[in-house]
Amino acid sequence: MKDRRIILGVTGSIAAYKAAEIAGSLLREGAEATVVMTAAAQRFVTPLTFETLTRRPVVTDMWTRTPYREPVHIGLAEWADLMVVAPASANFIGKFANGIADDMLSCMALAVPQPAVIAPAMNDAMYRHAAVQENLETLKRRGCRVIDPVEGRLASGKTGVGRLAPVEDILAVIREELSKRAR
Repeated sequence: MKDRRIILGVTGSIAAYKAAEIAGSLLREGAEATVVMTAAAQRFVTPLTFETLTRRPVVTDMWTRTPYREPVHIGLAEWADLMVVAPASANFIGKFANGIADDMLSCMALAVPQPAVIAPAMNDAMYRHAAVQENLETLKRRGCRVIDPVEGRLASGKTGVGRLAPVEDILAVIREELSKRAR
């Protein structure tokens, strides 16, 4: 991952704290990571956590200033070798699959020229819902790599499929996708 540039999207999920581990791991492996957080993600983990781990500003809204001449979602989209959204909420997945761009992360997802890596995390009933499954299938047809959630204890206290895939599995997919994409 040395010298590769990654956008790490973080959405509103209790699993957002695991994105901090992903961000730290990317940096340790030599990648540059810029974190883009939804408003809901910021309710679980603060931007300061990611700024500290990545040593880069965190993008939290459409008006975040960056060194790019283009609008931030265009400049970062062109900068990145890969976009990873982990955790990816049902809300984000629905927006991305249907071309809705009403926040920075969904705008950026539409501006990134190469397919993204998406790691869903949500309640098991939400994950199984036909709308979420159809949206994931749409993203897969468009070339996105979906890292399926695993079975485990969920925020509701129940056990079911919806827990974010293990961080090491996500990192393995990131390495694999970057190896496919020559610079």
